[in-house]
Amino acid sequence: MRHPERHRTHRVGWLRAAVLGANDGIVSTASLVLGVAAAGADAQAILVAGVAGLVAGAMSMAAGEYVSVSSQSDTEQADLAREREELATSPVQEHAELTGIYVKRGLDKALAAQVATQLMRHDALGAHARDELGISDTLAARPVQAALASAATFAVGAALPLLVVLLAPASTLLWAVAGSSLLFLALLGALSGRVGGAPMGAATLRVPFWGALAMALTAGVGALFGVAA
Repeated sequence: MRHPERHRTHRVGWLRAAVLGANDGIVSTASLVLGVAAAGADAQAILVAGVAGLVAGAMSMAAGEYVSVSSQSDTEQADLAREREELATSPVQEHAELTGIYVKRGLDKALAAQVATQLMRHDALGAHARDELGISDTLAARPVQAALASAATFAVGAALPLLVVLLAPASTLLWAVAGSSLLFLALLGALSGRVGGAPMGAATLRVPFWGALAMALTAGVGALFGVAA
């Protein structure tokens, strides 16, 4: 009988970057728009500031993700190189180390030693990478994938408040941008929960909370400087 299972762990790398990018795109652009609008700027200045924020933010997200995930990848490769050298110079000790790992996971020593022998015969580096270092193909760092996912979703997220700026009357611009952005963030939370297999309710609530806080603080700063001007 078939026993189909649907796991979502393979989505972790790009999903994290995508959610982070979209969330930052909505929050930072909406906050920027609200801050500039609260300072008394006209619609054209608000739009220019928002577009500049979109471009700068997308590039910043891509660069940040690439650099940070590359650092993770460099660490993984360094550990794998060290493990490869140890397997070549101390195979007996490495076998004992892998056996000890399986014993801690619940196997008796004889069976653990047998499993370690067979796995090392098949793919010694892969077995140690997975069971000793916690590195697997599914969860391995992918800098380019993370950078592209983050930049693309940032741009999409940032475009949503800008679309509201284009469509909303000037008299209701602040409320329209704030309200629609909170709705967008709630939808993003629900979508990320759905794709990641997490409870949608918690994800739907936590994402708008921080967005509302950021927009409120930025609008307050804009109003303060607008009054001071």
